[in-house]
Amino acid sequence: MKRFAALLSSFLALPLAGASETAPIGFDSAVQQLRSAVGAWEVKTTQYGDDGAVARVACGTYRFEWIVPDRVLAGRSDIPDWKQASGLLFYVNERRSTIEMASVGADGMLWVMTGPAGGETRTTPAIPTDDGGTMQLRFTRFNVARDRFESRMEVSTDGGSSWKPGNHQVFSRATAASGESAGGLRFRRRPQPYVPLT
Repeated sequence: MKRFAALLSSFLALPLAGASETAPIGFDSAVQQLRSAVGAWEVKTTQYGDDGAVARVACGTYRFEWIVPDRVLAGRSDIPDWKQASGLLFYVNERRSTIEMASVGADGMLWVMTGPAGGETRTTPAIPTDDGGTMQLRFTRFNVARDRFESRMEVSTDGGSSWKPGNHQVFSRATAASGESAGGLRFRRRPQPYVPLT
């Protein structure tokens, strides 16, 4: 399960915008996070073992485009060296004032991460494991800049009482040339329509 967890990240914690007076707290920020995520990203992933030491490192790509402007993004993650790919969905839940991410890979395991709108941390519910225990993932973004950010994924097996490192990712926005060739996929930047928030 841990190798598939390495595909995930708290991708939506991008620079925040001020919330409007009519929207729920953090909602405008959440929409801006979606807008900022559109496009292709080159990603270096460092995965850690149970002892906290570096287990392996690989480069891959993430890419996102709108399904519903300012509400839902669809994406794909590829790490060719590990033969891993996953489908991703980011969406704003205005009623709950949250941003959520869903991810599923070749094993069919669905991961759903939730955090407050405008926040930088997403967590999963506790998932039962084959040995009778549970596993919970927590994702935090940091060192955020216009075209680069970092993410760390942590794992808890005691209901969130303690956390240990799972992976560290460095995201850099892909250039047009690298975005077209990375991972055998083509990427063409499309103009994104503006949809007013009110």
